[in-house]
Amino acid sequence: MKTPEQRLAELGWRLPPPLALPPGVDMLFPMVNRVDDTLFISGHLALEDDGTPAGPFGKVGADVPLEDAHASAGRAAVAMIGSVKRELGELSRVRRWGSVLGFVNCAPDFTQHTAVVNGFSRVILDVFGDEVGRHARSAVGVAALPMNFCLEIEAQLRFHP
Repeated sequence: MKTPEQRLAELGWRLPPPLALPPGVDMLFPMVNRVDDTLFISGHLALEDDGTPAGPFGKVGADVPLEDAHASAGRAAVAMIGSVKRELGELSRVRRWGSVLGFVNCAPDFTQHTAVVNGFSRVILDVFGDEVGRHARSAVGVAALPMNFCLEIEAQLRFHP
């Protein structure tokens, strides 16, 4: 059986470093909060290979095409997997992805939030498999996100201590 790290490599994904914040931006919370055998994971977005925020930026359905937002959600999944790996050391310690909540910065008439966040879910399922990667999920549209990100995704998962 292949490890999640092996599946990432086969899929051509490289885990980025932690989010590199722009000057003047402070985070007063951790990206991953470990409570017993559960990880509560703060909102992630797509990152460049150096950890800086990746585009596209703007409102999906106005500034950002659906396909680009879907791809960005996949890159957000890879960034989140990087945070999980830094926290746990080995991705095989993940027992089950529990829930995912996707926020899509979108035009008022945009209704394909699920299609956007499917980009995130597809990467999680491809890397962890159906048994571990299957998760409950919501996808909602919002009027704005910090720094005009097109999406932000948070999650909860259980792990083997």
